[in-house]
Amino acid sequence: MDISRRIARSQPLATTAMHGRVDAMKARGEDVIDFSIAISHFQAPQTVLDAVRQSLHAPLPYTDVPGDAGIRARLAAKVVEENRIPATPAEILVTNGCKQALYQALYVMADPGDAVIIFKPHWPAYVATCRLLELQPILIDLPAEMSDAFLDSLPPARILIINNPHNPTGAVLSGVEIDSIAAWLKRSGTRAIVDESYEKLIFEGSHVSLAARPDWRELGIVSLYSASQSYAMMGWRAGFAVAPAHIVKAMETLQGPITAAAPMLVQQAMAAAFESGEPEAMLADYRQRRDLVLDLAHGLPWLTMRRPASGPYLWADIAPLRMDAVQFSEQLLTRHRVAVMPGDALGVPHHIRIGYISDDVATLRRGVQAIIGFGASLYRPD
Repeated sequence: MDISRRIARSQPLATTAMHGRVDAMKARGEDVIDFSIAISHFQAPQTVLDAVRQSLHAPLPYTDVPGDAGIRARLAAKVVEENRIPATPAEILVTNGCKQALYQALYVMADPGDAVIIFKPHWPAYVATCRLLELQPILIDLPAEMSDAFLDSLPPARILIINNPHNPTGAVLSGVEIDSIAAWLKRSGTRAIVDESYEKLIFEGSHVSLAARPDWRELGIVSLYSASQSYAMMGWRAGFAVAPAHIVKAMETLQGPITAAAPMLVQQAMAAAFESGEPEAMLADYRQRRDLVLDLAHGLPWLTMRRPASGPYLWADIAPLRMDAVQFSEQLLTRHRVAVMPGDALGVPHHIRIGYISDDVATLRRGVQAIIGFGASLYRPD
């Protein structure tokens, strides 16, 4: 039986494909260090585990498609207090992870053929989702600064996708840049989807939400949040969107026949997570790991990494090796059993992404030293 043309034109996400490949190798008993993805070695906060235990002693019913009313009120309180977004519970939609929120936001905000601006390097799901929906992704190099001049140079588009803090570079937009983007949205009529999944993992600086302004509804800003990275809840698939009420209603219409509501247990766990405070111990651990990797790689003539202001990735330029990043990653995995993500999957060649939060520190050190040793064997100075 034939499959549809739209899915035949699509490919599995490179990130999940690499992680699946590593899992298959581990299942065969191979010792593989996986830096291709960021899966925390922490567990969910104790308050989450306690909330789940308590929930198991009561019925877990279906909820309204956009989420339980009480949960939506708690999440609205979070974005009002922490993100300064003046949102109401009717402007909250709970989803099965941030990817579902992204898909549904793009589905209801754009029609086939519409242009979507995406800054590269980018999370691969942005481009993949656009292509599934027959939208036209326009890839633009991530600038050093979101200045007025840069923003005014952007091509016309229906939607701008912003990842703040940014995966994989760790860049965090300043308040001035956020204001410039908001002013440009008003001038251009472009709408924005802002992925704030890494808001809790900031080492330096502070996070400012684009929707933290009175006119966020008129500007057409949709903000996406996830417990996955913020609270080490990757497998819980817990996310939510903040959007103008009519956008939430449209997303609800789409979500209803697909998944209906997110599981009540997951909704309760996510609300408990966002009420548990800042993940200070986890952030301190990540900062130490980040600094360890940067120290180990310092001074290498073939590898350049800037100190990211947020986690959980390091973005490394390996252009001096004069080897394709895909080939580098493939040989690193097959020869040394260390997996990294080639930058080609994120829209930028000659780079690799290193997720450094998964294993114990000794394994992290061993994996980084394997990368360094392999790169040194390939490097040929002019």
